[in-house]
Amino acid sequence: MPTRKIDLVSEHASPLADPGGPDAGGQNVHVRALAEALARAGHDVTVWTRRDDAGLPPTVTTDAGVRVRHLDAGPPVPLPKDELVPHVPAMAHALGRAWRADRPDVVHAHFWMSGLAALTAARDLDVPTVQTFHALGTVKRRHQGDADSSPPGRIRAECCLARQVDRVVATCNDEVDELVRMGAPRARTEVVPCGVDTAEFTPAGPAAPRGALRRLVSLGRLVRRKGVDEAVLALTRVPDTELVVAGGTGDDDPDRARLSALAERVRVRDRVRFVGPVSRADAPALLRSADAVVCVPWYEPFGMVPLEAMACARPVVASAVGGLADTVVDGVTGVHVPPRDPRALAVALRRLLASPATAEAFGTAGRERAEVRYGWAQVAAATAAVYEQVLQVRAPLGAAS
Repeated sequence: MPTRKIDLVSEHASPLADPGGPDAGGQNVHVRALAEALARAGHDVTVWTRRDDAGLPPTVTTDAGVRVRHLDAGPPVPLPKDELVPHVPAMAHALGRAWRADRPDVVHAHFWMSGLAALTAARDLDVPTVQTFHALGTVKRRHQGDADSSPPGRIRAECCLARQVDRVVATCNDEVDELVRMGAPRARTEVVPCGVDTAEFTPAGPAAPRGALRRLVSLGRLVRRKGVDEAVLALTRVPDTELVVAGGTGDDDPDRARLSALAERVRVRDRVRFVGPVSRADAPALLRSADAVVCVPWYEPFGMVPLEAMACARPVVASAVGGLADTVVDGVTGVHVPPRDPRALAVALRRLLASPATAEAFGTAGRERAEVRYGWAQVAAATAAVYEQVLQVRAPLGAAS
């Protein structure tokens, strides 16, 4: 495959940020890991993200050789992603100026606001554009209703992007169905999943200390839609077991306060441990310490934690939604449960914890599945293949690639 100049745009999710905050999670990890895997495959990769700190240098180069460029768009302070829409034109202007001076072969935008800025800048320069949404406004509105804080034009913008970009890279099959309902051409939609670092997340290595109780681990953001509340409620029906809740922003996190109050109310506070944000370096040890990893969001565009748990050979109990329906194989690498159903979750957990042999078999199968299908090298190769399809379509008849 030819070496390409590839520019990724991730306006609010910097690949340099630690995941776990209100707007920092799987997209940050995905963009960095994909960019670095593409760079290791020999491509020239730049990631563009918004400057949210006046002290940030114009460019940071990662150990893998990926350049992270900071766009000046709006005040150089952290802003909630839902407040970034007014700064999209400034992002587009900055990208256009940079690309006129140093034109990429292909642009890959991550999230809908990145797509608006990238498509605006790339169209004038005839640069092909690939889009990954990471989350869709239609799905968010369906599940969150009036609690959805997305800007009012989000769904309309996503529908336009899905029709106008050269390719949409969806992260799961469920997302493809949603995109087609939005009007995206099925022939220009490809499924490429997120990945996992199978050298970092492994069964071998230290495990976090634990006591005599059986251990469930929930790792990730603590916002309501992530389903941690349901895990706390399920614990009332799963005796002799603790739930370790990792994530959030620390002791003053309002989501943590909500969950702590719930655990107190249902009388399991003594068996729920809040450990706060966990670094990427410490996450494998925490996952290895679990008898099972619980990931039961209301909806999930992909969900990286189940893959990380599988790579650590831990069984996963997951809600059968979005990407989790693809990655976790029910009865093979874990168990599927309906979302927002603490009773069904409790039944699944009791059965799994009562059969250590089954849990071990699920973990072994999960590790194999992670290695075979979800390593970042495989994901980067599949993504690069999409870029090549786009470039071949764009190439003049008879031109060399």
